Amino acid sequence: MAILWALMAALLLSFALLPVLRRRRGMIEQVHPGHPDAADPADYGFVREEDLDIRMPGPDQDLLDVLDVVQRTQDHRAASQLLAGTEIAGELRWQRVQAFAGAAALELQRRPGGVSETPGGQWLRVWRAEQPKDAGGAAVHAEFLVQQAWRTSTPGTDDFRIIMEEARDACGQAALLSPGDPVPYVIELSVARGLNYAQSEFEQLWLKILDRAPAHMGAHLAALHYWCEKWHGSRELAYSFAEAAAARAPRGSLLAAMPLFAVFEHLPEVNLVASFYQSEVVTKAVHGALHAVHSARQDDPMLAHVRHLLVFFLVRSERWAEAMGELIRVDGHVGALPWTLSADPAAEFALYRALAVAGYEANGGSPATLHS
Repeated sequence: MAILWALMAALLLSFALLPVLRRRRGMIEQVHPGHPDAADPADYGFVREEDLDIRMPGPDQDLLDVLDVVQRTQDHRAASQLLAGTEIAGELRWQRVQAFAGAAALELQRRPGGVSETPGGQWLRVWRAEQPKDAGGAAVHAEFLVQQAWRTSTPGTDDFRIIMEEARDACGQAALLSPGDPVPYVIELSVARGLNYAQSEFEQLWLKILDRAPAHMGAHLAALHYWCEKWHGSRELAYSFAEAAAARAPRGSLLAAMPLFAVFEHLPEVNLVASFYQSEVVTKAVHGALHAVHSARQDDPMLAHVRHLLVFFLVRSERWAEAMGELIRVDGHVGALPWTLSADPAAEFALYRALAVAGYEANGGSPATLHS
């Protein structure tokens, strides 16, 4: 319904509170919070917006427990032990390295230090100093430098290049400490994008990853950025890369969802026309992603990433019941695309969630029918 997108555009361009929506004569209209006819996401057991976890796409209690210990005590040892016990070639190791690096970077941003104050993220510096041969610490340090480059400087500037070159050296050191580990090379994919590797150089790096973890979804997503039109490739190259990954995906692999990520990376800046999201290219990519999530292991660490992106496309396509089916599986954690591109990921996710609830109820749905 076109009116939904008009409402959403108005909301995104204003500072109004997130609307709640109600059913009336088959149309969706904005009503104020507390209205007796308002469609209430809480009726579906959804987490309150202020309680949504923006750090991760899905639950990882072991990681959360260790992060709490590390940040409370500034002692890195629990992080070192967790990574040492995490499968080297698995998706979970990559996600945990990102999380530790992101936590250190955020600490440093909030507490840069000074004459009488210790800078945030000190535990990572101590980790590297006390355990220079710890492969986990080396990988976290390399990812920390990459995140610092993107957070604190502008691509193409001297500052950005200096940090990225330091990150490249750190990736090399991490790779030497753990020869079979794909993570240092996955981290270098972001360095390659930032330092504008030639395609031949990038392909050599990519082969190192394929030798170690050919079905690594996180690596494929990182590589996709390089091939996108806004970086060093084109729409055609990005689509070709994603479709080739989907075609060779082993049974149960989420690589079958790669074309949906390629479509997302090439969306126009503004497109509120529902028919675009019902076009053949989008429908085909959504179908592939739905097939992937239904075929994948339910404990696959990348499953939540795909489900979050599906929520975005299913809402935009006005496929309300399917959107609700994905929402009940990912609600609570919003640290994934597309929400993380927003200045307020929780609010962005909550907006789409409210639209999904409104559309679902406008077409006869209810909490009882969703769970039936």
